[in-house]
Amino acid sequence: MSVVVTIRTSIIAAVPDDDLLRSTLRDQWHLQPAEISVLPGGLMLHGWDVLAGGERFVARLADPACRQPVEAGLAAAAHLRTIGIEAGVPVRTLAGALTADTERGAMAVLRRAPGRTLDGRDPIDQQFWGDRLGAVHRALQRFDHPGLGRWSYLDPEAAHLAAEPWLREAVAGALTAMTRLTVTDRLTYGVLHGDPAPEMFLIDPATGRAGLLDCGASGTGPLLYDVAAAVVYAGGEETSAELLDGYLAAGPVTFDELHAALPVLLRFRWAVQADWAARRGDPEGLRHAREALRDRPGDA
Repeated sequence: MSVVVTIRTSIIAAVPDDDLLRSTLRDQWHLQPAEISVLPGGLMLHGWDVLAGGERFVARLADPACRQPVEAGLAAAAHLRTIGIEAGVPVRTLAGALTADTERGAMAVLRRAPGRTLDGRDPIDQQFWGDRLGAVHRALQRFDHPGLGRWSYLDPEAAHLAAEPWLREAVAGALTAMTRLTVTDRLTYGVLHGDPAPEMFLIDPATGRAGLLDCGASGTGPLLYDVAAAVVYAGGEETSAELLDGYLAAGPVTFDELHAALPVLLRFRWAVQADWAARRGDPEGLRHAREALRDRPGDA
């Protein structure tokens, strides 16, 4: 079986230069940036923090194939705000669209929610991070949008997996374990954030309210995929106890499901990152993924 992952895993074109970013913001949104800084974190989307006209915005760039999932993510963020979860507000283009086409992909702009981004290694921030991820999962259980991509799998026969001798076997092993889990165990499915790095979440010191920048390119799948991604960003299971406690207190996944299935989802997430690094020709990313996959149960 050879099915390609469709949730936020298309190859993004090269990062646009400053002139292209500024001209797109000016021509499509009538924004004149005074400052632009690259947002850290995020595996699948490029992002920038933009100061323009005294306001702060977030600009996102995705591969053209991810346009509909990105627009689904923008709609999901709007839905979250209606139920009291702080999230970035999409800013439509001058033509009224949610995204704009550029030579490097589809761009979206959001008015930034107030607050600072979270530190994934700080225990208190981890609690906020897990709580908000769980709250988002629960809040989006009845959310639907035509742009939501369906959960699907990696392709172990993909040509780019020939980049390293170990890569194809590692991806195939993670896929086999994931397939077995989805067949034999009942997992909680729902709308995924897809790439819940700590830098995607916010805490406003003035109010104590936690929120998120945006919902990325949303799709549907096992909610533990998001949890596994967050654990990877937190440095692993041994450094993510507060994150998991915060998530279990707020999210729809049970303690038993989390502890039974998380190892398999962690292995799968690392396989996704290995696949992604191979697609981009990123040797450092491949090295990190290989080291992590060596420690995952069931690997050769």
